[in-house]
Amino acid sequence: MHGNIAVIGDSDSIIGFKAVGFRTIGVKNSAEVAAAVESLVEEKCCVIFITEQALEGAEAILDIYREYTVPAIIPIPGRVGRTGSGMQNLVRNVERALGTDILSLR
Repeated sequence: MHGNIAVIGDSDSIIGFKAVGFRTIGVKNSAEVAAAVESLVEEKCCVIFITEQALEGAEAILDIYREYTVPAIIPIPGRVGRTGSGMQNLVRNVERALGTDILSLR
């Protein structure tokens, strides 16, 4: 195992994470994202950051591991900025846990 924290995304977005010692996995499509997550789960990685851009089209992987305590799969902005999917995911999880959306001001 290369560590307990990994980052998945396009090479330009994740290169800085390698410099601080995180395992990085460059991906080009949603199939590669799913394969990378499955591999990290098998290696017992505890925290997996995925850039929001890489996660587009691969959101089903979040659903598979949503009930798991480990790994924590956390969407992060990539080099091109935020898509909003990370916040949408957080709002959905808070709604499920509390029964109401306390994060949005609707």
